[in-house]
Amino acid sequence: MAVEIRTGRGLYRITSAAAAQVDTNGIVVTLGLERADGIERVVFRCRVSRALLDTPNPAPDAIILRISPWLEREFEVTREAAIKSIRTDRKLLEVVFDRAHPGPF
Repeated sequence: MAVEIRTGRGLYRITSAAAAQVDTNGIVVTLGLERADGIERVVFRCRVSRALLDTPNPAPDAIILRISPWLEREFEVTREAAIKSIRTDRKLLEVVFDRAHPGPF
């Protein structure tokens, strides 16, 4: 499943880039942001606390649908942080949604 969002940089698709990881604390989904013309692809992870989930094992597609409006608003900040994390730290950015920072949940 791919969800499209409109950004200042053009149309981007959000897709699941890897299998979701479910543990006792919540779920981690790896998301790929790809520009519609294919010129750019950025990958990052989202960790959603179990306390914020409606169901014990939500489908990654449901997480993507929930995150997409938030990501559309926070696109530039998230994109820049993801690129910086990959280039500088050599690891994927992990955005955490919990009680202190519920984001779209």
